[in-house]
Amino acid sequence: MPKAKQALVGAGTPVRLEVVPRRGLRREDAARYVGVSTAKFDECVKDGRMPNPFKIDGCVIWDLRLLDAAFDALSETSEPNSFADWS
Repeated sequence: MPKAKQALVGAGTPVRLEVVPRRGLRREDAARYVGVSTAKFDECVKDGRMPNPFKIDGCVIWDLRLLDAAFDALSETSEPNSFADWS
């Protein structure tokens, strides 16, 4: 069940916000999720560092779990002297 939150807008008018967990992400959200621009995300999909999307009817989406797995694989094989090597 989604979590509901109350927020105040304008002159104290309450507005109900619902946070709905999603497994499928569109391109912009998928790029934001892994922390890169859409251009960098497209490059990573093209070269295989990020997974390919699939379609549900006309909607192109990425599976959150596949994004997590690809991100985990990237962090395990970081470039020498990268930020990931800092401790």
